[in-house]
Amino acid sequence: MAHHPILWTFRRCPYAIRARLALTCSGVKVELREIRLRDKPQAFLQTSASGTVPTLRLADKVFDESLDIMIWALEQNDPHRLLDMPQEGWDLITKNDGPFKAALDHTKYATRYPDINQATERMKAASYLVGLDKRLAGRSWLFGDRPTLADLALLPFVRQFAYIDREWFDAQEWPNLIAWLDRFLESEAFINVMHKYAPWAEGDAPLWFGG
Repeated sequence: MAHHPILWTFRRCPYAIRARLALTCSGVKVELREIRLRDKPQAFLQTSASGTVPTLRLADKVFDESLDIMIWALEQNDPHRLLDMPQEGWDLITKNDGPFKAALDHTKYATRYPDINQATERMKAASYLVGLDKRLAGRSWLFGDRPTLADLALLPFVRQFAYIDREWFDAQEWPNLIAWLDRFLESEAFINVMHKYAPWAEGDAPLWFGG
């Protein structure tokens, strides 16, 4: 049995993206195992109690919440001081992972929620994003001139919302938000974590990520 950290992931999942971002920023080396969500390997299902990505298996424990993986990685090594943020950053993550994610899903996957009004849900998401735009006025990142954990935790979800209809998104009055998102999309860290990998199969040689 492997004793090095193993990260089960799915490339486009925003939770998995933010876990990979924290790992790449920390420099912690893990074995990356890409999966197909419609064809989950047995080894993955035996590891993750929730059956969700990302899941990080360590020698003595398993994390299957993306925020826990981010914090674990940055507690090992945090050269960019991403954990150095005010309490407000944690509050923003809570809002992102709760009300905003719900409104995002109701907008993006409207056919799954026939009893919910898509336009209303999009406006709920938009009201949250207007608040982020105001926060970003005169700043490159949420808390100043450098990113923090909150930036990394929120941006994959803002990206997902933007690409429901990028033309509509870019037409809204949130120039600071658009600049923040585009800065992220052009960053080396984002480009690094979005490489395409073949799905993992039993017997594959380890695919190393980070480090």
